[in-house]
Amino acid sequence: MGAAVTFVDRALILNPNLAGAWWASGWTRVYLGEPDLAIKHFARAMRLSPLDPHMISMQGGTAFAHFIAERDDEALSWAEKALCVQANMASLEIMTASNALAGRITEAQKTMARLRDLNPALRVSNVKDWVRFGRPKDLARLEDGLRKAGLPE
Repeated sequence: MGAAVTFVDRALILNPNLAGAWWASGWTRVYLGEPDLAIKHFARAMRLSPLDPHMISMQGGTAFAHFIAERDDEALSWAEKALCVQANMASLEIMTASNALAGRITEAQKTMARLRDLNPALRVSNVKDWVRFGRPKDLARLEDGLRKAGLPE
């Protein structure tokens, strides 16, 4: 991941107005467990390109960043914004886990049903196969939230 940071930082130096580089940097920072920097970089990308086709990914990335920072209400809000554009696994995962970890089990179970409709093979044991976090504690937190929402082992 060190090479990714080097390349994305270089891209930002070469062209600080390149929304795609800020987007890539945001996801890199989520992976590295740097949520506040990720949020700033996603925000910059959204300001630079408000009609960007990757907007859903920027909003979802912001949701992930708030989630790993343990700000469940903010994570939920950003996941909802992304879901207004299109139903997608990433935003539903964060919405489900955030609701469950905040004690809103009924809401978490509703979004879990939508998540399972999109991916019936989804299990706690295979979350690590489709969500990449650099810090084990971030993956464990997501798994815990999904488990509390009713995802089978």
